[in-house]
Amino acid sequence: MGRRAVLWVIWIGFVAYTLWLAPLDRPYTWYVARKLLTLQWGDLNAYLPAIFSLMGVWPMIYACLMFADGRMQGFRSWPYFLGSNFTGVICLLPYLLFRKRNQEFQGEKDQWLRLLERKSTAIALLISTILIIAYALILGDWNDYVEQFQTRNFVHLISLDFCLMCLVFPITSLLDDDMARRGIRSSVAFWAIALVPLFGPLVYLCLRPKLLDNSVQGHPAQTASNFVPYPVPN
Repeated sequence: MGRRAVLWVIWIGFVAYTLWLAPLDRPYTWYVARKLLTLQWGDLNAYLPAIFSLMGVWPMIYACLMFADGRMQGFRSWPYFLGSNFTGVICLLPYLLFRKRNQEFQGEKDQWLRLLERKSTAIALLISTILIIAYALILGDWNDYVEQFQTRNFVHLISLDFCLMCLVFPITSLLDDDMARRGIRSSVAFWAIALVPLFGPLVYLCLRPKLLDNSVQGHPAQTASNFVPYPVPN
């Protein structure tokens, strides 16, 4: 089964599962959502604010790849980025499904793209992630979280959404296209990034070379299939 087919299965399956559980019909959902959005975390299990916060980190990780990639696509990437901050993979996956593979970058970087390219941005994301996880491990109650995962639809779905964000990252060709766009054509490097959920992508963002303005990265005679880290059809 090709990459795109796997992504379709994940997207359709998760949308159907979300509609079946219908968390918005539960009073607990609105109670927890209000607490999370207003930062009133005192009476919540620390694992819930941590997962909620990490669901803000993941869209930024994808944005650091999507906005350079989106420059070479026939449609904008920002609506999918904005949507993913509210619905996770449900809004993110359509971009990954309909984008065309491209390992080039042409034109000048705007201010937003320059911000996403900065190592300071990547380092800030990495430090924030470490602090968020430390907060959950120190103050959270794991057994209570497991019980809520099994009994509360909202907690169940946001946790699955986080896991799918991790799972989708190496399946999509977004990562290997970004690596090739920056002159990195190493399957070993790809797997080192892909096999370490969350921290692999964050370290990659901290270490990756910058794109150059007013240039085309790669060679026009080459195609996107020149760097494929594992032999799975697109």
